[in-house]
Amino acid sequence: VQLQASGGGLVQAGGSLRLSCAASGRSSYAIGWFRQAPGKEREFVAGISVTGSTTRYDDSVKGRFTISRDNAKNTVYLQMNNLNDEDTAVYYCAAGARSDRIRAGHVDSWGQGTQVTVSS
Repeated sequence: VQLQASGGGLVQAGGSLRLSCAASGRSSYAIGWFRQAPGKEREFVAGISVTGSTTRYDDSVKGRFTISRDNAKNTVYLQMNNLNDEDTAVYYCAAGARSDRIRAGHVDSWGQGTQVTVSS
């Protein structure tokens, strides 16, 4: 599966952004979002199952970020609200068999990153 992430940008603290991950190729896959801040390791942010019935979040984004998918459009979204400077990072989407395995790092495909910068 090939993934194309988009939607990043510059936003003020407290603002919102919506990232998109468009997929082509394999028809069924779980999707995860990861992020990597300068000087830090890549970390899991959120994941969603093939059907969208199961979602997972890192504690740092629970209540602020929402992952969803539109399988008719082969697109997964990450709605990010109440952003703060700790959310500044390059965000990547990733595909795999299951969202729990993606969270553990078992990823089949990575998309290119999209930069999110939060100004305080």
